[in-house]
Amino acid sequence: MAVRSNPFKPGFGNSPAVLAGRDDIVAQFAESLDNGPGALGRATLYTGTRGAGKTVMLNEAADVARQRGWLVVEETASHGFVRRPVGQHLPAMLAELDPKAHRVRFTGAAAPLGWGRLDWETLDAHDVEAGLRNQLEQVCSLLATQDTGLLVTLDEVHLRQDRELRDFFVAVQHLFRNDQEIAVVAAGLPSAVSSLLNDHVLTFLRRADRHVLGRVGLGEVSRAITATVEGGGRSIAPDVARLAADATGGYPFLIQLVGYSVWRQRPDADDVVRADVESGVPEALARMGRLVHEPALADLSDVDRAFLQAMAIDHAPSRVADLAERLGVEGGYISVYRRRLIDAQLIEPAGRGAVRFTLPYLAEHLRLHADSAPALPRKAS
Repeated sequence: MAVRSNPFKPGFGNSPAVLAGRDDIVAQFAESLDNGPGALGRATLYTGTRGAGKTVMLNEAADVARQRGWLVVEETASHGFVRRPVGQHLPAMLAELDPKAHRVRFTGAAAPLGWGRLDWETLDAHDVEAGLRNQLEQVCSLLATQDTGLLVTLDEVHLRQDRELRDFFVAVQHLFRNDQEIAVVAAGLPSAVSSLLNDHVLTFLRRADRHVLGRVGLGEVSRAITATVEGGGRSIAPDVARLAADATGGYPFLIQLVGYSVWRQRPDADDVVRADVESGVPEALARMGRLVHEPALADLSDVDRAFLQAMAIDHAPSRVADLAERLGVEGGYISVYRRRLIDAQLIEPAGRGAVRFTLPYLAEHLRLHADSAPALPRKAS
């Protein structure tokens, strides 16, 4: 029997075959494009932990825009990202949109007219060194004549690029003020998005439509797993799909990773059975540790990691007073650690005086690697 291709896509940034639990958010963005300049959602920010589906939502926004005839510039906020639209994307769009973009000028003759060679020079009406704001305005003005607009998506917003981010959004906010047909959707970790919102120059972003991408309901997950399996040409019973869904904890990346690992146990079989889930889930969780937990911990200070290690001792929400005792610090210091980790969306409040992990299986990962954890500090550093 032929082996069927695995329909689950656990690679970061890959759009899943079936998007679970985000229909309302996608619909809200689509509505903002239809409602014209000034609509809530023309500036949208997606934030959440690693693997929450931020890049997938950017892909969805781009698809929604293209379905309406909009042009799309997709960028990542890495070093030099402001220069790339100016030097590449926007001039190419202007050359395509503006029939007067290219002109030909006579520059001279190599010999007397009538028998020699004539020299001509091709000029581009849109200088690639033009400013970002100027080029955006030209593109949007040309698109407005076609009843469409321009969407710019910006992934991996990061604090290290604060100057370029400020330059980019300052240019964009002028187009918003002038009711141009433009939309901007950006995505980043909570600390980076919070920094943007607190920037005294970029106050217009405080009115952006903000979405914290959290966990998906397990019913939605079960339906997405079933639809993906069936779309791949196999079958799965409802109780087996729910067992796989339970293992994901509603975490978007884990939906794809669990599905991928379960599928590959017997890819030539017509149906996915309970045994496939029972053997596939541990494989998926091991990969989760390498792909999500380790990078998330690598960005933290030793003190913050020690805070999480102290939490991992508990098999339920941790009492902040207990953590202060384990870390050997006073209440004021523990509040600093707690706030930093909440801002990073690694933990969240769990009732009065308690916190819990936001990333599924992070506690298990920390317990598994406790021997390599930093020593608990006896005083704040």
